[in-house]
Amino acid sequence: MATFKKSSDKKIAGVAGGVANYLGIDPTIMRIIWLCAVVFGGFGLLAYLICWLLMPEN
Repeated sequence: MATFKKSSDKKIAGVAGGVANYLGIDPTIMRIIWLCAVVFGGFGLLAYLICWLLMPEN
């Protein structure tokens, strides 16, 4: 099963919605995880940008 950006559940690029769909969790929870990764880890922004570039559209 591949991960796709979700155009129907899109706030910025659809990455969080696509990853949440793949993992079977709520997209809001995934967005909170991304935000925590950006604020506390610093790697979240880079990971988000990479996913934005590499993940295909649904």
